[in-house]
Amino acid sequence: MRVLCTTIGSPSHGRAQLPLLRALAAAGHQVRVATTEEVAPLFGADALDVMTCMPSFTPQMFMDPELAAGGDEPAPGAAESGPEQQEAAMMRFMVRLLSGPMARKLREVMLPVARDFRPHVILRDGMDLGSVLIAEELGIPQLPTPSGSSNVLDPAQVHAGLNALRAEVGLPAQEDPLSVVAHGRVDYVPASFSFARHLPAPLAYRQTVQVDRDSTLPRWVAELPTDRPLVWAAIGTALPLIQKRKEQGEEQPPEMPFEFPDPVKTLQSIIEAAAKLDECTVVVATSGVPVDTAGLPPHVHLTERLPQPVLLEAVDLFLTHGGFNSIREALRTGTPLAVLPQFGDQPPNARRVEELGLGREITDRTPDGIAAVCREVLADSRIAATASRARLEMLTLPEIEHAVADLERLVGDPA
Repeated sequence: MRVLCTTIGSPSHGRAQLPLLRALAAAGHQVRVATTEEVAPLFGADALDVMTCMPSFTPQMFMDPELAAGGDEPAPGAAESGPEQQEAAMMRFMVRLLSGPMARKLREVMLPVARDFRPHVILRDGMDLGSVLIAEELGIPQLPTPSGSSNVLDPAQVHAGLNALRAEVGLPAQEDPLSVVAHGRVDYVPASFSFARHLPAPLAYRQTVQVDRDSTLPRWVAELPTDRPLVWAAIGTALPLIQKRKEQGEEQPPEMPFEFPDPVKTLQSIIEAAAKLDECTVVVATSGVPVDTAGLPPHVHLTERLPQPVLLEAVDLFLTHGGFNSIREALRTGTPLAVLPQFGDQPPNARRVEELGLGREITDRTPDGIAAVCREVLADSRIAATASRARLEMLTLPEIEHAVADLERLVGDPA
């Protein structure tokens, strides 16, 4: 069986796919990964055929004048918008981008790759709707891999854009908006703790705690105090990638109807909040983002990065940006969450965390506000109990190796 996988966005997207791709390769199937230069190194240690043919995911890469202006939907400038208005504008932007110029561009890039490789199935990044069209052209199944964008995008909202693209390339229109997941989807979360708002039940497998090969914690972590709560704080991989591009002088996105978060400001607020949590030990991942470290108290420890899935096994609270990858890793280890959402799927994820009783959303983004929510979560025994229940539910799912047989049945005879 030949499996084509597309990966765009930040390295976290590849981390969600890697366990599944490893299982397929170990079973003797041929796996080709089409990704970006930034994400490609993630797959370097595995027996996978990796192509760096995908464009970097930046708004200007896929922007057109109509999209920048918000189309026919006038919106106030970001500076005049409140949080709810900005989130609504951001979701409209995502719908138009992913089902319009971005899908068109990704199809153009990937169609020659697909025709050359002749895959039997496509495992696609949740933001890659171009591969939906390619699968229809080739007459093969496609499934999105675990993805925050798949969770929050309503298929009914992207349906018109995809049908317009189908008309452009000579494909018949689809009547059912769920044609975007016509052959199902892959997830690592049980139905009782699902973050998908508009999609049918998935092929669900257990989230792994071992994504990076031979990942271990440094010795200094084992020497941290154990007589107080341990807090891990991280902002994911997307914001640091944006900061790196900025430092390299990359052109900044054109004006948008929502305000894009500042990674330096966000991380600095987290560090200042950590300093206030003097009853805890707090480890903060900087991910290479420059921050002011002057005057840090001894209970705050900065590190560029640590193997997060491993560390979460011993953490009492995870202060997170709310990316879906991070949330799944916390569910797997039963770790309560304080969510400081930034953009994309993260605000809806933060609300879903509260709905499920897994933690709290941080709405007061000042250091005092962040610290206050952290204390609330640590003091709430109901959240700890719900997080433990989520971990048990996660453990009822089959290991990722079971996905191989499921995909083989989906494809049938690959001859």
